[in-house]
Amino acid sequence: ALASLAYLSTQPNVKPQAISLLGWSNGGSTVLYSVEPKHAPRAGVDFAKAVAFYPGCRVPLETGQWKTRLPLLILIGQADDWTAAAPCVDLSKNARSNGLPVDIVTYPNAYHDFDHPGLPVHTIDGLAFTSSGTGHAHTGTDPAARADAIARVPAFLAK
Repeated sequence: ALASLAYLSTQPNVKPQAISLLGWSNGGSTVLYSVEPKHAPRAGVDFAKAVAFYPGCRVPLETGQWKTRLPLLILIGQADDWTAAAPCVDLSKNARSNGLPVDIVTYPNAYHDFDHPGLPVHTIDGLAFTSSGTGHAHTGTDPAARADAIARVPAFLAK
């Protein structure tokens, strides 16, 4: 993430102060770690904002030490049984209670990959980790959640 930031900030068609970090699922979890103060760039430009789609929030929550150095938006389905919403809700509450700029949107009845264009809801088996521990999780498009995310993310980045 920092190498990409360093490269992008030197490009003539990029506003260095507007570079943001986005990630989905494992990439969303990477966003959570990348925004921690200990992972800030040593010099130069930092990310402006970050967006994490359905990240795994359990481990950062359990450490009790997680913080963000920049505004963060988390988007997750309330029905997500791959990466559960509850730890993300708690993580964001803890962050906000400490004055950190974390917003979360949970989408009722939405599963993992809710923003995928046209993916029928189905079950995936044999996963190494799921919130239930069964190795089974649902994934698929939620049209309402997808439409909201498509509108919400650019608005968040433009603030």
